Parts: sequence; structure tokens; C-alpha cells
Amino acid sequence: MTVPDIRDHLGLHADALMLREKRNNLLTSNIANAATPNFKARDLDFAAEMARATGGGSLTTSQSRHFAVGGPAGSGQALYRDPVTPSLDGNTVEMAVEQMEFAENTLRYQTSLALLNRRISGLMTAIKGE
Repeated sequence: MTVPDIRDHLGLHADALMLREKRNNLLTSNIANAATPNFKARDLDFAAEMARATGGGSLTTSQSRHFAVGGPAGSGQALYRDPVTPSLDGNTVEMAVEQMEFAENTLRYQTSLALLNRRISGLMTAIKGE
């Protein structure tokens, strides 16, 4: 019998937390470079990255030579955001969009962290036998 991986118990919340952190870093970089000429705003497609990280979809591997469906979270590519109103200097950062996305992502990060903490507390209670 093998010891189950801790990731099996933390699952979706741990993957979401890593992706939210990566997205927060991208959004922070966008805000910091709002006045940099020719800077292109970047972001993650969170839903697509979560589906990829958790092996979402109907694809399964049936032979060892097949490519794996899921992968570790946080390894996704940052995409460039299409601006609604690009600036004349080539910068595509729109502060209102970035601030809104940052606030929403921070709230979701905190929610994922709270759910992960509850999951860990439940595991600790089970380990202690309380």
C-alpha cells in the first residue's frame, strides 16, 4: 500500500492557489508598467489553465506512450490582452481593467486560501483523531 500524495487531498484548491498567485503577479506587473511605452498587458486564461491542470475534459490516457492530460498548475502561458482603447505610445495597459481584474483575483485568491486552510484543518483533525 502506498501513502497517498498530499496533492490528492488538497486537489483543486492547491492548483487554484498557484494559478491565482501567478495571475496576481502578471496583473501587478501590468499595473506597474502602465506608463511604459510599448508595454503589452498580459493575463492568464484561468479557466483553461485550471482545466488543463486538473485534467479536465474527456481525454484519458490508455497507454504509457500517450501524452498526459493534466499537468502541474502554474506552468501555463501568459497571453496578451486585447485593449479596448490602446494608447498612442503602444501601451495596452488599461488601468480600470487591471484594477478590476486584480481586485477580483485577490478576492478569489483569499477564497481559495480559506478553502485550502479548511481542508488542511480537516486533515489535521483526522490525524490527531479528535
